[in-house]
Amino acid sequence: MAKNPGPPDPTTWLDEHGDYLYRYALLQLRDSAAAEDAVQETLLAALSAWSRFAGQSSVRTWLTGILKHKILDTFRSQAREPLMESLHRDGEDDLDALDRLLFDRTDHWVDPPHAWGNPEASLEQQRFWEALQRCLEELPPQLAAAFNLRELAGMETNEICKELNITATNCWVMLHRARVGLQQCLQIRWAG
Repeated sequence: MAKNPGPPDPTTWLDEHGDYLYRYALLQLRDSAAAEDAVQETLLAALSAWSRFAGQSSVRTWLTGILKHKILDTFRSQAREPLMESLHRDGEDDLDALDRLLFDRTDHWVDPPHAWGNPEASLEQQRFWEALQRCLEELPPQLAAAFNLRELAGMETNEICKELNITATNCWVMLHRARVGLQQCLQIRWAG
């Protein structure tokens, strides 16, 4: 095994990997400041751990692995923060607030979903990703975190439950409601 070439040059890392790491973090975190912080923390952690880098993967892969852990730390801290109160009534939680917006008193859709056309072609459009980003920002934080961990980070239910400190049943309900909320939002912002 080759020996590490010595202390890394952070300027090189920023030039070679900074844009990639930032885009990756932004897709996961949906917040430019949080993405910048995660990349900065990643580079600092990488500097500290450089002596333990075995060189079995590329520097980008290694940095991305560190970044994934920093993103999970951010999700954990967001899950502990107080929930947004703008959609809530007194004593109402995230799921109740979302239900109130989407369903009437008889549990029927306020505005039923419409057909989206060809979803595969839609995914390729930049407008879709921009609309998805805005819709994720409008979801209650815990719903957005659950959706991001499942659909964007590819985590299994048991891993999501562990990260967000929730039950499997709660996870499935949160994922369902996140998807329903995103569907409604995308229908307005993108398909409508």
